[in-house]
Amino acid sequence: MEKVVLKAERRTITGKQVNSLRRTGNLPAVIYGRRVEPVPIVLEAHSAGLILAKLSSSSLVTIELEGKEYPALVRERQRDYIKGFLTHVDFLAVSLTEKIRASVRIELSGVSPAVKDLNAVLVHGLDSLEVECLPTELLGRITVDISNINQVGDGIYVRDINLAENIRVLDNPDQMIAVATYAKEEVIEEAPAPEAVVEEAVEPELSVERGKKEEEVPEEKSKESEK
Repeated sequence: MEKVVLKAERRTITGKQVNSLRRTGNLPAVIYGRRVEPVPIVLEAHSAGLILAKLSSSSLVTIELEGKEYPALVRERQRDYIKGFLTHVDFLAVSLTEKIRASVRIELSGVSPAVKDLNAVLVHGLDSLEVECLPTELLGRITVDISNINQVGDGIYVRDINLAENIRVLDNPDQMIAVATYAKEEVIEEAPAPEAVVEEAVEPELSVERGKKEEEVPEEKSKESEK
């Protein structure tokens, strides 16, 4: 594995004043570890950015500071999400003689015949593996070949991953990394045809206005009129 070196200087500026370092093309950072007191450092932003872009969280990097080398892992990257550049980096110093635990990213490669020829869908499970080993044995990534996934139902599990003897995988062997499955068909429900509306002939209610009967002339009153 190629040795990656970042040259650093001790940083005396802290707090909100570190913005002045960024304006001059520098990248604030810090080194810390189990046997290392936190050391504020500063890196040349452009060259450090190019190197860090190629490193994963499991890639070993050497910080060269005042004539001393610190083997370390990148633990956190802070970024300006509007402009995209790094604003701060945390490095975890490690001992080359002590085993550590780290998460190694999984990268799928190749073409699955089940996907290509049978119109299957490749479902992803784990995207990284938790491993334990010496820092010098850490992998930047674990490449998994999916060209052996031939049929629907075929898959790759943690138990199928072969690494060096000195690298111990801590994940459950039965955990799935990738499996071919049938594409889920989208069922489109047709809207039911609108029911025919049968209009019943409703006889209109007739409003019958009864005429008032002529009042009958009282018998007594009619006799008087005859006189």
